[in-house]
Amino acid sequence: MTQIEAAKKGILTPEIKWVAEKEDIDANTLLESVAFGHAVILKNNIHNIKPVGVGKGLTTKVNANIGTSPDRMDLELELAKLKLAEDFGSDTVMDLSLGAILNNVRKRILEQSKIPLGTVPIYQVGFELSKQKRHMSEMRIDDFLGVIESQAKEGVDFMTVHSGITRKAWEYVRTGGRILDVVSRGGSMLCVWMEVNNDENPIYTYYDRILEIAYRYDVTLSLGDGMRPGATADASDRAQIEELITLGDLGRRAREANVQVMIEGPGHVPLDQVETNIRLQKTLCDGAPFYILGPLVTDIAPGYDHIAGAIGGAIAGAAGADFLCYLTPAEHLCLPDLSDVREGVIASKIAAHAADMVKLGKKARERDNKMSRARKKLDWDEMYRLAIDPEKARDRRESSGIADKDYCSMCGEFCAVKSLNEIQNKK
Repeated sequence: MTQIEAAKKGILTPEIKWVAEKEDIDANTLLESVAFGHAVILKNNIHNIKPVGVGKGLTTKVNANIGTSPDRMDLELELAKLKLAEDFGSDTVMDLSLGAILNNVRKRILEQSKIPLGTVPIYQVGFELSKQKRHMSEMRIDDFLGVIESQAKEGVDFMTVHSGITRKAWEYVRTGGRILDVVSRGGSMLCVWMEVNNDENPIYTYYDRILEIAYRYDVTLSLGDGMRPGATADASDRAQIEELITLGDLGRRAREANVQVMIEGPGHVPLDQVETNIRLQKTLCDGAPFYILGPLVTDIAPGYDHIAGAIGGAIAGAAGADFLCYLTPAEHLCLPDLSDVREGVIASKIAAHAADMVKLGKKARERDNKMSRARKKLDWDEMYRLAIDPEKARDRRESSGIADKDYCSMCGEFCAVKSLNEIQNKK
């Protein structure tokens, strides 16, 4: 029985109870959200990890993407990225590996991960086809279903499937004058397939068979946004909205089949369109959890796209987005290294917390209040403890050369807090 199926029957599963306790919310409230598809519990029924809840009433979650590329296949580096992401507070991780060792990378990550793992199965499909000397356009639905089943059996908790890409949406891209056509890796594979075969996307056509596999293992489907804009000038166009409408329909079909589902989006979106995109998704997709890629609010920040994404992520989260997929300084440039993973997780954690201060109110703001009280007392150890990145905060202060003082090197003896504390303490 899947989590959504149990919730519809009023059964409080151990996973729902655990998430409710961790999030400090009423278990029956969470049960209702799961039953209606407004929240999901990420945990394959054979994967031995603690579950993670995503959606209505829950803290905004952060995902870290890791994985090899054909030009850099280093298993130990990816495992180090996994540990780093976990250490700095990522709630989930996705393995986006390409290259000859991708299957081994996924299996090793599953063995070591303490948090839910997501994948994009079509990447493995492409790899398996290449081993058989077959082109991606020769993919048959059984190729895809076989990969999904094998990954589900291994314990993968959530999977991105691009079932919302249709010939109609692709035609809008072809004729709509986009600057960047399709920037989704999986999406582009399926657009090639449709163009070569002059046929409908098989992952859309045979969606019910995908649901059958997801149901057996309680794998949450993350419906991919293959038509997401890759340029801010392309945001909110007909191709993107056409796919979003389809994703809403597919989400309803998943819930009817007792399969948990999230919706992905929206890519590159100017600041003034972010909130509109979130509200549109929530409306068209019946309040399903929204797993956002970005949104990147500007296209000119290579090397700093983790900042551009965090700006958009904070606004999106405050407007109702539930799950932030991190960006790193390496976005659009190269495969992330360890420092990129750290910077990406931290930037997204800041954005997620800023969003929660709006969405969850007093409960989310208490940590900030504690930080402010610690600053009032000039209690540096307490400030480090409360910081999102305690290690960096401590290192920066200690590098100033006056860490033995009760003030910092910015204002020195003219510290506003110190001066007023001294006056007030004399009274």
